[in-house]
This record gives sequence, structure tokens and C-alpha cells, in this order.
Amino acid sequence: MLKPFFRKKYCITFVYTNIVFTSMQIEDAIKSIHTLAISTKTVVNMMYTSRIIEEAIVAVLKQYGLSTPQYNVLRILRGQNGNPANLSTIQDRMIDKNSNTTRLVDKLINKGWVKRNVCELNRRKIEMFITDDGLKILKQLDPIIEHNNKNILSNLTNNELEHLNKLLDKLRTFKTE
Repeated sequence: MLKPFFRKKYCITFVYTNIVFTSMQIEDAIKSIHTLAISTKTVVNMMYTSRIIEEAIVAVLKQYGLSTPQYNVLRILRGQNGNPANLSTIQDRMIDKNSNTTRLVDKLINKGWVKRNVCELNRRKIEMFITDDGLKILKQLDPIIEHNNKNILSNLTNNELEHLNKLLDKLRTFKTE
């Protein structure tokens, strides 16, 4: 549970496990002495905030010997509902598109959470499945991750979360020049 710890007059710090969440302006967080353009401030704020969120998730997953990309692969395979997935399918669905999917799958195979089979119809095709042990670890992690997610987002109302999701969905549609 998050408990407020008051440090400064305008700064409230929340402590959860070994991760510290602080409510402050992004300029204060990055110790900027310059006024940032709103576009720069927004992008820096999102990058900084995403790192804090990722660190909170990593802290939970690390206790189970999982990295964030490995957890993502397990969730993708569980979403296949018993159907196989090839490396291309997994890569397309990864949150971090730069992940080395082959290496991630190999590590999950070594842990016994994923199995790899050669397709009977096309011997050139390699299929991945989540194992029962992989499903068990996800079942164990689901409520822990959900609790962690709620703690991360505890300063926002449901309406703010809906609005934030709409803005983030809209933001992802920008055009590169």
C-alpha cells in the first residue's frame, strides 16, 4: 500500500517496495534550470514517467526471474489460447519491438515456461506454445501485477484514466516527417 511521506512543502513522495514515486513538476524532477517548450516538456515528461512506471513493474517481475519482455512473450502466448505462435507473430505483438525475440523465447524455454515445436505441416515453421508452468506463473502474477498497476495509477480517477488512454491512443498516430 502506498503511504504518503511529506518531504517538502510542495512535494509528496509515495513509497512502495523500493520504488519512490514523487509528485513534482518535470522540470524539478530533471533539475532543469531552463523553461522547456511545451512540446519538449510533454515528451520529456512522458519519457521520464514511462521509466518510473517500468521500474515499478521490473521490481515486481524481478522477484519471479522475469524481465518485462519475457513477461510480454508469456502474455502473448497465453493470448493464443492454446494455438501456436511463430517468432514473427510474437515480434509483431511485442510492446518493445527492439526485443531479441529468439533470445527471449530461448530463456523462457530454459525455464520450462515455453515449448518450441516444428510444425508437422511445414517443417520449416517453428511454433511456440506456453506450457502449463508458464500459465501457472502468469496466474500467480496476474493479481500481483494488477495490484501494482493500481498502485502506480492510484493518483488518477477512472475518468482521468479513460481520458489519458484516449490521449495516448491519439498520440500514437503522429506522422513522421
